[in-house]
Amino acid sequence: MRGRNGTFKRILGRIFMLVAAMAAVTGLGSCTSAQKTGGPDQDILELKMFIAMSGSEINDENEVQQLIAQKTGVIVRESWLPTGQTADEAVSAIIADGSYPDLIDGSDAMVQLYNAGLLVPWDDYLDDYPNLKNYYTEEEWNSFRQEDGHIYWCNVFQNTKNEMTSTMHNDEAFWIQARVLEWAGYPRIQTLDEYFDLLERYVEANPLTPDGMKVIPYTCLCEDWKYYCLENAPQFLDGYPNDGTVIVDKSDPADPKIVDYNTTVTAKKYFQKLNEEYWKGIIDEEFATQNYEEYIAKLSKGNVLAMCDQYWNFAEITDIFKQNGRDEQGCNYVPLGLTIEKGMVQRWHTYGDTLNSSSGVGITVTNPDIRKTFEFLNSMLDQDIHNLRFWGIAGRDYAIDTDRHFYRTEEMRVRCADPSYRASHLCMYKYLPQYGGTSDDGINANIPEEQASEFWDSLAQPLKDCFDAYGVKSYPGMIGSVVEENSIWFPMYSYSNNMTGATEGGAAWIKMTQVKHEWLPRLVMSTDFENDWNDYMSAYRDSGPEYFLNEMQEELNRRASRQK
Repeated sequence: MRGRNGTFKRILGRIFMLVAAMAAVTGLGSCTSAQKTGGPDQDILELKMFIAMSGSEINDENEVQQLIAQKTGVIVRESWLPTGQTADEAVSAIIADGSYPDLIDGSDAMVQLYNAGLLVPWDDYLDDYPNLKNYYTEEEWNSFRQEDGHIYWCNVFQNTKNEMTSTMHNDEAFWIQARVLEWAGYPRIQTLDEYFDLLERYVEANPLTPDGMKVIPYTCLCEDWKYYCLENAPQFLDGYPNDGTVIVDKSDPADPKIVDYNTTVTAKKYFQKLNEEYWKGIIDEEFATQNYEEYIAKLSKGNVLAMCDQYWNFAEITDIFKQNGRDEQGCNYVPLGLTIEKGMVQRWHTYGDTLNSSSGVGITVTNPDIRKTFEFLNSMLDQDIHNLRFWGIAGRDYAIDTDRHFYRTEEMRVRCADPSYRASHLCMYKYLPQYGGTSDDGINANIPEEQASEFWDSLAQPLKDCFDAYGVKSYPGMIGSVVEENSIWFPMYSYSNNMTGATEGGAAWIKMTQVKHEWLPRLVMSTDFENDWNDYMSAYRDSGPEYFLNEMQEELNRRASRQK
């Protein structure tokens, strides 16, 4: 029944697309184009884009955005996920309202937009826009195809151009402030027990920050889907990479198996450890109720010593610390690749690109000028536009030395970290197509933080001291994961993220998530862990995880068969 309903909605979507195209040509309908001062008699197409993630809007007359508009004939007005709303809720509201943005990144709710017939298929356009066409290989583009055989969106992250540069760890880790490691003499921390032992010793000796704030040894985010900060550490602690929702046991490479990390011995040890630390006062008493904005505000004060998170989720803290001087106090976080036992190989850092085909940027059927929008997305990958987006304006936001290397002075770095300056001047369009790696000149990195010299020069002295103490020059070096290529099925979350209640596995996945949302914070705060763990396992088994695991195994088998 869902298939028929989805097909009908997609047919309606095609009709809407034709009507929108006719309206754009005749000037009828609610076209969002507007005249701007972009050049002699130039029409600037103004597009609205909704991004189902937390973010900050930039000023209407943002300087770099205006320059990009002059070069491309398009300006994009971005809006972000409202506080307290989930991506699913936001996308559902957009569908119900019937008034759609022109571009949308619905996060993991993109499949909702597809099922509603609200997205433009890309297949008939890609060949006309070589930057986009070459953004992925044919096999990679095929991974975006939906059940009707068409491509409707494009993920814009984890895509390397030319030579790979690896200065950042954008993945998950147990993070700790550099000053804590300095206080302890830069010890080698390998296990979860050693990590919390260090936090306990540090806070006993330093209950207050130098400016008198009470130290919070460890906090955690449990809001909505970002409860991964609490939930998925057991897979990493057992040495596995980030397949997101499952472990893939490849001890027999010819026959990989799905394993449920929620029920492993390590999972129980991990939550029992958190429970112990909670009752010792090490874990933030507000961890279970704080929202994302409260979490970021708390981190920005500099008195939170540690947490488990993906770097991209709190990356803005680096700029905040540079503005408030906390970076020179050693408050910046460094990643540790912990395991449950000493001596285990760990895979917290993913080397190479990770293709998440479950989300990305899509064009809606009411977009007033589909071809010009594709042309704009294509131009986002032109090197001069890319430099504007991520480096800014030469001479103002970065300098160029005699060897053509881009760099920033300290004054430039501080200015570019200032939220008001960023809002009025910088425009990264960070949810549109972009590259990591090196630029076409073969000299510079596409983004400043991956320029080796700029990365190092931009570090506060406590971070440099920390890296020097451990003999590394980057965050991946700090975390120390084994270097290996991703398996052909990686990451499995690119499949589970698109699951719906239409299948037994998807319905079970929804129930499993609800059970974990309810029980995992309770386990951390439990006064009778053993009894509550047993009750949690009973509720978890009742959610039907075997249906989810079986569906994931089928998908794993399908992906693995591509290499045979």
